[in-house]
Amino acid sequence: MLDQLITLLTGFVTELWLLIPIGLLGLIRWGMWLFKRIPALFYRPVYNDFDTSATIVTPVYNEDPVLFRLAIESWIANKPDRIIAVIDVTDTQSQAVAEEYAEHVETMLIDVPGKRPALALGVDHTTTEIVVLVDSDVIWEADVLQKLKMPFADPKIGGVGTRQNMYPSDGKRATFWERMADIYLDIRYSDEVPATTIVGKAVSCLSGRTAAYRSGLLQSLREPFLNETFNGRHCMSGDDKRYTCLVLQSGYHTWNQLNAQVYSTFKPDFKGFQKQRIRWSRNSFRSDLRALWQGWVWRYPYLAVMLIDKTIAPFTLLLGPIVLIFSLAIGYWQLAIALLIWWHLSRAVKILAHLQRRPGDLLILPFYIAITYYMSLIKAYALFTINEHKWLTRAVAVVDGKVSRVSESAQEGKATAEGQVRA
Repeated sequence: MLDQLITLLTGFVTELWLLIPIGLLGLIRWGMWLFKRIPALFYRPVYNDFDTSATIVTPVYNEDPVLFRLAIESWIANKPDRIIAVIDVTDTQSQAVAEEYAEHVETMLIDVPGKRPALALGVDHTTTEIVVLVDSDVIWEADVLQKLKMPFADPKIGGVGTRQNMYPSDGKRATFWERMADIYLDIRYSDEVPATTIVGKAVSCLSGRTAAYRSGLLQSLREPFLNETFNGRHCMSGDDKRYTCLVLQSGYHTWNQLNAQVYSTFKPDFKGFQKQRIRWSRNSFRSDLRALWQGWVWRYPYLAVMLIDKTIAPFTLLLGPIVLIFSLAIGYWQLAIALLIWWHLSRAVKILAHLQRRPGDLLILPFYIAITYYMSLIKAYALFTINEHKWLTRAVAVVDGKVSRVSESAQEGKATAEGQVRA
């Protein structure tokens, strides 16, 4: 009898030990989700008849010519005052594509490696009130520019972002990893972005795929933009996050026009998906940790809480798989099954906005759940390698403290292109 009682008590204590931490963590995580989701429900885009002059600036490096043409034609349809394509001197193919649209597109060649110098050069040559920074593979809907201008009726708004979704890299059918990227986009633009827009008008990152700014403001921020460092190392990527933080740090607000729809390609395979996530995570950790350390972000209390949560959340998320593995190891099948069912139900709720757009993606929900936990490990890796600075799509890296070309073929192309320019 005593042995049975001891066994029951031991089982109860074990179950309690497993349930309490996962239960408390679940309450915290759902509380944070509601902390974003409820304000997001009150978001509405700005509507008015405000108009002003605008220049599109796109940094170009080895862009797919089909995508580049589609992107240019979509920008032209929006009728900006100017379009400036800043193209790396090694990229003769993109130069040829831009020349096809010479009536609408001004081409500037740059021999300094990296995306930031290309952006800064285009911004320096902007003479309109607004400059719209656009990646060279981004396709706009017909009314994007008109909608992007509207929030600038408020003189306190320094930057405005867009609503983004995935465009298949082959123009036809999305791969599994492109669909995953699309899910993550819908999560961001259904919760965090509208919440930080409506509460404090302080979006933490206006995505570089398409973001509009006051031209004079960006021109005044040239030096800190080009000379950002972290732990004594020159920062190369993370240009969109840097511009956004500098705008907020300067006392301006940032806004997202979620009715301004654009489409961008993503890497179609696992390797590209993973590398992109690592780079983005490193950029976010650098920027967010600096903002919290410097203290300026506390002028936007809601944003500050979001940054802290984003820094901590990837690591707290790992408790779930740990409990699942332990419950399977001790034969506590009820908890393991309950966890799996709960994960599917809860994740379906959190990606409901995406499932409304793409109901067929319900079939890949189990894979998405597994990937969310894998991404937590990726973010941990990104944090421990935070001092590495690499690009996925540009043959450049930080070498000996400087942004440099890192491939021999790129160097050879640079020499050839420079010879053509001199000729």
